[in-house]
Amino acid sequence: MENRKTYQLLDKKTLNKSYVRWMMYNLVATSFEFLEALGFAYAMQPIADKLYKENPGKRKNMLKRHSIFYNTEPQIGALINGVVCGLEEQKALGKSEIDDSFINSLKVGLMGPVAGIGDSMIPGMLIPILLSIGMGLSSNGSVLGPLFYIIFYNSIIVFGTRFLFFKGYELGAESVDLFVGKKAQKITQAFSLLGVIVVGGVAASYVNLNLPIVLDFGSSTIDIQQILDGIFPKLLPAILVIGSWYFMAKKGVSPIKMIAAYFILAFGGVGIAYLVQIFF
Repeated sequence: MENRKTYQLLDKKTLNKSYVRWMMYNLVATSFEFLEALGFAYAMQPIADKLYKENPGKRKNMLKRHSIFYNTEPQIGALINGVVCGLEEQKALGKSEIDDSFINSLKVGLMGPVAGIGDSMIPGMLIPILLSIGMGLSSNGSVLGPLFYIIFYNSIIVFGTRFLFFKGYELGAESVDLFVGKKAQKITQAFSLLGVIVVGGVAASYVNLNLPIVLDFGSSTIDIQQILDGIFPKLLPAILVIGSWYFMAKKGVSPIKMIAAYFILAFGGVGIAYLVQIFF
């Protein structure tokens, strides 16, 4: 660490510029051939400009290396950008053990583990938790719900990704042990399980489906929904959630089509209930 502080080519302004470019443009010009590659290369441009200001050939070679296929979870993936910045700096300082192949291999090797952790943490855990709190705050029509989500999500992402980026730059190749070992696999599994629990809790709290069917026999009535709740509370919402998962995960039905189907079913169900009340 002392060597890095003594022989340092990258200043904080350059690193900040690279970090901001990644966070703002990580999905720019995406395609199946490149995905996040061009966003990664754009984020590396300030680093290349700083390291090889007097050598356009090496600058071009560095940006070309970072324009090949790349894909990971972009928020947690900010750590990889920091690692690569640190390794590129050490390579420019003349460290013989760090070459183009080493940097590319490390970068590609970290994509999968970081994506697994990031997908479990961000869309699998963080977003459902914040949305569930926001929906609770907005249940009476309050604007506090969306404000809570916007402020807390962006604060966590900005400060968290910035920390990861500079921590990756500080650790360099040492950060590999944190993401490709057995501990990393256990962490990924733990976050995946937590994400499933959170999604299940959100579904149980906010998904509602009732059967407003009451059979009138003159002297007595039978409430179908009350009977179902007595046998298995929230049975219909559970069936709806499991059915949604089945159609999207197993049959490849898009979320847009599912929303359209729910709209038609809800509209038809309300219409039928209204007609039953009028005529019966």
